[in-house]
Amino acid sequence: MELPINRVLPDLIDRLRERENTVLIAPPGAGKTTRVPLALLDEPWLMGRKILMLEPRRLAARAAAGYMAKVLGEAVGETVGYRVRMDTKVGPTTRIEVITEGVLTRMLQEDPALEEAGIVIFDEFHERSLHADLGLALCLQSQALLREDLKVLVMSATLEAEPVAELLGDAPVLQSEGRAFPVETRYLGRAVEGRVEGVVVRTVLEAVEKEEGNVLVFLPGVGEIRRVEGLLKEAGLGREVKVAPLHGSLTREQQDAAIAPVVHGERKVVLATSIAETSLTVEGVRVVIDCGWMRVPKFSPRTGMTRLTTVRVSRASADQRRGRAGRLMPGVCYRLWTEQEDRQLAARSTPEVLEADLAPLALELAVWGVADPGELAWLDRPPVGAYGQARELLGQLGVLTEEGALTPHGRKVAEFGLHPRLAHMVLTADQMGLGALACELAALLGEKDLLRGGPGGAADADLRHRVEVLQAVRQGRTVEGIDVSAARRVLAEAEQWKKIVGIRKSQSDPGEVDACGILLAFAYPDRIAQRRGNGRFLLRNGRGAAFAEVQALSKEAYLVAAELDDRGSEGRIFLAAPVGEDELRLHAADQIEELDVVRWDRSTKSVRAWKRERLGALLLKESVLSDPGPDDVLAALLEGVAVEGLEKMLNWTKAARQFRERLGFMHRYDKEWPDVSEAALTERLEEWLGPHAYGMRSREELMRLGVIGLLESMLSWEQRRTLDELMPTHVTVPSGSRIPVDYSDPEAPVLAVRLQELFGLKETPRIVNGKVPLVLHLLSPAHRPVQVTRDLASFWREAYFEVKKDLKGRYPKHYWPDDPLGAVPTSRAKPRG
Repeated sequence: MELPINRVLPDLIDRLRERENTVLIAPPGAGKTTRVPLALLDEPWLMGRKILMLEPRRLAARAAAGYMAKVLGEAVGETVGYRVRMDTKVGPTTRIEVITEGVLTRMLQEDPALEEAGIVIFDEFHERSLHADLGLALCLQSQALLREDLKVLVMSATLEAEPVAELLGDAPVLQSEGRAFPVETRYLGRAVEGRVEGVVVRTVLEAVEKEEGNVLVFLPGVGEIRRVEGLLKEAGLGREVKVAPLHGSLTREQQDAAIAPVVHGERKVVLATSIAETSLTVEGVRVVIDCGWMRVPKFSPRTGMTRLTTVRVSRASADQRRGRAGRLMPGVCYRLWTEQEDRQLAARSTPEVLEADLAPLALELAVWGVADPGELAWLDRPPVGAYGQARELLGQLGVLTEEGALTPHGRKVAEFGLHPRLAHMVLTADQMGLGALACELAALLGEKDLLRGGPGGAADADLRHRVEVLQAVRQGRTVEGIDVSAARRVLAEAEQWKKIVGIRKSQSDPGEVDACGILLAFAYPDRIAQRRGNGRFLLRNGRGAAFAEVQALSKEAYLVAAELDDRGSEGRIFLAAPVGEDELRLHAADQIEELDVVRWDRSTKSVRAWKRERLGALLLKESVLSDPGPDDVLAALLEGVAVEGLEKMLNWTKAARQFRERLGFMHRYDKEWPDVSEAALTERLEEWLGPHAYGMRSREELMRLGVIGLLESMLSWEQRRTLDELMPTHVTVPSGSRIPVDYSDPEAPVLAVRLQELFGLKETPRIVNGKVPLVLHLLSPAHRPVQVTRDLASFWREAYFEVKKDLKGRYPKHYWPDDPLGAVPTSRAKPRG
């Protein structure tokens, strides 16, 4: 069959003969996946070495290998083979290996030079999976340091070529035309409200009635696929129309059946996730129905948790899906969104490395010998925060040392291809004789929930019930309301892990089910949780978690949350198992901290001390500490002063306040004097209050301290000697009275004095060696202000006589001379005779 890619193959072969790296852009249907490896098979630069081609998904890898083997007239495992997770078909004569991305990582870790390979082809690189980015980064470093002759070919349908070409050392870019028949695109008249399943079913029924050929329906996930499948069965499509689910959780046989050609006279409706978006041809499809949504994992560094999020497809993904309808003949694409919504689609999806849990990546880099991702070449460098959190988790799991080096245990964890959490759980459990149970848990946690309203109901979060279901299915017993096919997949995968780890025990025992909690604690040490009441828990990492509704696990003192979301302040717990405090103390003894806690208690206004045992944020035990260290007590006391405020914690007499106000004025006037503002005193508590408060534990004791003495300790000898001279507490006025100076306003110290007591005084009294005039508040005989001035001489000259008229009328018995400067000052109504 003539395919568009055939026209570009000669140029591609020439470029690869000249250069190590090349980029090939070829739309869906061009034939790149199956034609390129075969075209390169006899190239002399291969020197008999293998071609490794990466596919993002297992189903696509097996399908590609099967098609190429068929072209050669051979069985899979001869010239063309594949390696995917837990399924390998290669032989001694295999030259082309179609592999999934995690397999490439394993091959590179075992042989960094990839001595058996001549070229690595990254197919469908536009999907930008985490392992694809990592595999390319490792290949480029291997190429730079170990294998100059290793070739790299990046192939994609919708990739922006320039950044990749630059990353590959300004590699040449080749463009192939696609082979696509016309596809009519139809949009909705108005946006979908609520669940999309009803609209999908109506559209399927319409398409089956009006159009020819098979129908490929894109849905976000397994839940939507099951619901649509059920609704279609109720609607009655007819015997000749088969409904076939297609997603990653199915068995190989079920997946193969979904993409296989139908027999004559039959039609097929394939309900698929994005697994069918690229590198896969579903035979006979002429109609695509795209709901416009996809489910992607998103990791939150804030919470340390990953949750599946339903997001709008990108423009690139929508076009890829649409192209499925025009592979073999003209087709139709129903887009279940409006044309206005279509214009708002993002150009492409976010690369997984920017949103994923980076613990597996951090482990692979540690095995590779790299601590800083910056040592490798990336299209998008892993985010610093998420990567740092991943390294922290690996430290908790014992995979990395405190210095960040890979431990022997970490090397074993990296060998299994499981997530580091689960690999650590399995290895640790095996040492306890619980390896079989751990493998079952690991397989369970990678599968969709087995229960559909089974034991405990659909809302039941107890993981132990899932293990009991597995044990029942293994024994051939019937359990109502469960997904039996999913249970069998879990059991089969668990068997694979047992073989890989080398666990001799064939299966878990019913009596072991209560060990689920401690095994989960090995995998999720950050999600050990302590009950707070009302179905609410505190996680070890400090976040809150809760059940959506009350259930048996709500009463447990401790549990481990294996699955929860990160929405809001409290995540919702979906899967968990109880764990005993005694188990935690036994198996996490090295992680339990014994702390002497000395803190200020606001309720008692005193320092209190406790001895605490903590597991992260969880308080396991608390008792009174009778003899806390005096330095710790002082630090807590000063913390209390800072929290409560100086006004509440010290005995501020009238004299003490004036002393502080005097110092405040002097600091404003001369910065050599100490700053006694609230902020400054609070910042320097240890310096001026600490020596006097040593040994004290309460506000009551602090109140006995003389504040003036405390503040004086901040002054130099010279400042103490001159303070009264520069800033007197009182000023003696002509009447002989000693009048206090009010320093409460640091910009304007005030002397409030009755006018009659100043007779004979020509100038305003001054402080600070005569440099600062006081603000005079001149008072009536009743001590009410009649005038405010800084210039007494001007007052006598210009304002006194007007004031005199008013005062003489109100206070006729008092002495109001015509010449105030020549009059006798008095503190009485009239001077003594």
